[in-house]
Amino acid sequence: MEVTVEKIVPKGFGLAFAKDLTIFVPLSAPGDRLRVTLWEIKGRTAFAEIDEIIESSPERTSPPCKYFGICGGCDFQQFSYQRQLAAKVEIIKDSLSRIGKIEMSEIPIISSPKEHEYRTRALWRVDAAARKMGYYKRNSHDVVDVEHCPVLDPTLNATLQQFRAEMNDGRFWSDKAAVEAAIGTNGEVSVYCADIAGPVVDISAAAAGERFSFNARTFFQGNLSLIDELVDLAVNGSEGEHALDLYSGVGLFSLPLARNFKRVTGVESNERAVEYARRNASDAGLSNVEFHDKPVGKFLAESDGKADLVLLDPPRAGTEKFVIQRVIKMAPLEVSYVACDPSILARDLRRLIDGGYKIESLTALDLFPQTHHVEAVARLSRL
Repeated sequence: MEVTVEKIVPKGFGLAFAKDLTIFVPLSAPGDRLRVTLWEIKGRTAFAEIDEIIESSPERTSPPCKYFGICGGCDFQQFSYQRQLAAKVEIIKDSLSRIGKIEMSEIPIISSPKEHEYRTRALWRVDAAARKMGYYKRNSHDVVDVEHCPVLDPTLNATLQQFRAEMNDGRFWSDKAAVEAAIGTNGEVSVYCADIAGPVVDISAAAAGERFSFNARTFFQGNLSLIDELVDLAVNGSEGEHALDLYSGVGLFSLPLARNFKRVTGVESNERAVEYARRNASDAGLSNVEFHDKPVGKFLAESDGKADLVLLDPPRAGTEKFVIQRVIKMAPLEVSYVACDPSILARDLRRLIDGGYKIESLTALDLFPQTHHVEAVARLSRL
């Protein structure tokens, strides 16, 4: 059928209407007139793929990557960078309004210093039998053979080329494999793959006046050019007796918090991340921060402590059940919420507002150029 895209909505889909259906069209732009094929219909909601661009939107631009539309990664390359930023703000506003019943007229967004070659960590998929290495195809587990990825830091691109060259040498023990790679601020590379031999090298990143050690098996933000701004938004101006850092990872927020609070408690379920966090605190000479290797929900269920500030940086899947209610019960003076999914952010902000908090600020950061993903930091205070 033919449709006209009206706007961009969460998950980066274009929104169109036809034949009593609400239709979501990936890789589209507002104003596109398209011929599409529906591939899934649920009630009055449908998902479609573009067959033909009948009339191109004035907002559409030529994607710089030859794998655009095939690879399941960057889905915003049809926009100019400034239009990407505007679309991400619209996505956050839509989620806040629709899910959280929260209206915000202005949401500032901090752009990435790099529109391309910014990505400092990657997950590559390998099909050794077919001699393919790259990323999954859209809506599939088939591997797209990627020779060069425009969003990867040049050092990671060189690492990808090295692995691709060695596929023919039988480096991988099985036909299907996954390779995790990350680089530090000095360009050192850490790689992990369960299907190849070799140690996983420790690397480090400088951020917010601290230095953090980690490796490819532990999470660290994948756009190092915006780390300082992220930490500043999440912790700046807060001080007091006790800060609680939930989903603390390798201590990205815990260490800066320890400079302003008498005591900091970090909670993280990933054992490797906790080991690095303790090492990072020790290397920084900080004795007023402790880390607990435990799921956040379990920790809060067992804890009756108080905190002046609670900082949350949950994974994309969001907070565990009852976490927000338990934070509200603790009644901290401040809550700092770092989110990588606007819908989860909207859900939890609604709960916090209903629990007696007000939003003091909400700022977006474009940690993921060329994609619909966006980071946001909300700061709240108790009424």
